[in-house]
This record gives sequence, structure tokens and C-alpha cells, in this order.
Amino acid sequence: MSAPRLLVVAGPTASGKTELAVQLCEALGGEVVSADSQQVYRGFDIGTAKPDAVERARAPHHLISILDPRAERMDAARFAERAEAAIAELAGRDKVPIVAGGTGLYLRALLHGVMDAPGRDPAFRATLRARAERDGWPALHAELARTDPETAQAIGRNDRVRIERALELHFASGKTASELRRAHRFAPLRHPFFGVWLFPGREVLAQRIAARARAMFASGLVEETQALLAAGLEQAPPMSSIGYVQARAVLAGTMTREQAIEDLVRQTRLYAKRQMTWFKKEPGLRRIEPPHGDALRQLIDEARAFLQG
Repeated sequence: MSAPRLLVVAGPTASGKTELAVQLCEALGGEVVSADSQQVYRGFDIGTAKPDAVERARAPHHLISILDPRAERMDAARFAERAEAAIAELAGRDKVPIVAGGTGLYLRALLHGVMDAPGRDPAFRATLRARAERDGWPALHAELARTDPETAQAIGRNDRVRIERALELHFASGKTASELRRAHRFAPLRHPFFGVWLFPGREVLAQRIAARARAMFASGLVEETQALLAAGLEQAPPMSSIGYVQARAVLAGTMTREQAIEDLVRQTRLYAKRQMTWFKKEPGLRRIEPPHGDALRQLIDEARAFLQG
């Protein structure tokens, strides 16, 4: 039996992925399979910008709020496994799987499989962390930039997880993370797919990011964070993500709400830039503006023709 055909809607944060995915579901009889590394955790709702009740009523969403943040962790391999199960279930009900999200690594794992790369090296990681304790993660990011500028450009200066993994891959394989990714990017496809990534333009995206940041705080991001901390979730993966970092700073008194919003906007724009760098290089994804009117109807027609093969 051939692998189910997929529609893929990718793009940077606040670009309109959820709305387009829902519109495609409504037009084509589909359901959304979320490809977001933080929305999988229960309780982390406002700061991860989960689809709201109206959006989820319009189209069922899978792989949202499925993990206990106290005891479970998501990674690319586990995501691909869970996504495949959801896709198979949808295909069994003659529903169109519409994979939507901004975590590029998860999308690649689903479409091409998990990258063949060396495993973790605890001794090397311990050495890196000791150096980071002494010199800071930005110093290790600068080291990564000298050996693998492509990877360094795509991740933040304080992104401990990705800096650590990139340096570890180079140490263990003798190849840079970007070299390994390029080889993996052209691995055989596991699913035929029709894919787009959204870019509404820099000014519009910046406006959307700013509006979302203010909406998060107005909707209770600080209060949500306070409740999650009170529940003992300080070490949960999303707590180190953009949004919760700023809310925690407000609670700690190191930022005012306005400063936190400004920092959230700034950090989100940097993150969106890194996301776009990834999607520009992803084979099979076509950049489009969020479609409306005739453009949306044309996109739906193209997607329908692809699904009919």
C-alpha cells in the first residue's frame, strides 16, 4: 500500500499557518496534524499559541496537548512516530492529513525520516556544559560559528540544546551539522506531499508578532506561567521557550510587563528569521503569501488536484 498523500503548511510563527490549515480542512475534508515542538505539552496553552476552541471546532487537531510535561519529552523521532500513527488513522477514515507547524526539524523527520547521526556522548556533553558554566553559551555559539556558520546562523546564541548537539555532531562524526542536514534533506521521501510555507512580508509579519505578544499577555500568560510554576513544572521543556521566559522574568521582578512584551517581540522576530532560513532550504516547500479570495481558491484547487493524483 502506498503512503498517504499529505498537505503541508509550514512557516514562521504568526504567519497564519493555523488559519490556512483550517481552511484547507474545511474545503478538502481534512484534519490537522500539528508539527509544533511545544504544543504537544498539556497545560502550556497561551505561551505556545495553541489553536483556540473555535479553530479546533472547525477542524480537529492531532498531536496537541498529548504529553505530560512532568514525565514525557518529545523529540523528532518520537514526533515522526506519533505523526505517522495519526496520518494512518486519518487515511483509514478517508480524511486528508494536513500537517501544519513551524518546527522544521519535525517536518523533516516526518517527510524524510530521522537523520542518521551519531548518538549522544555524555562525556563530551559534560565537558561542554562545564565550559558553558565558565564562559557562557554565547562563547560556545561563537565557536560553532567558526566551524559551521550555517548552523550557527540558524540558532540563537543561548540555545543550549541546539548548540550542544551541533558541536557534539561535529566532534563525533567529523562533519558539521549543516553537512549532515544537507545529506538528510535529500533522503527519499516517506510521503508524497504538496507543501507551502507562508510569508506575509516582513512588515506584516512584524506587526502580527507584536499583536500576538500583546494578546498573550492580555490573555493571561503571566498567570498561566505562575500556575504552572506552582504545579512544579519549572523544568518542563516549554518553560525555557520564548514567552514563558519573559513571563517568568515578570514574576521574578526582573522585567516590567512592557519590557517583557518588548523582549518577547524581539526574540520572536529572531526566531521567525531562523524558521524562514530553514524553510527556504526545504525541498518541496513553496513560499506563498497567506492566500485570500481567488488565491485561496486556486491553492485549494491545486491541493485537490495533487490529492487526486
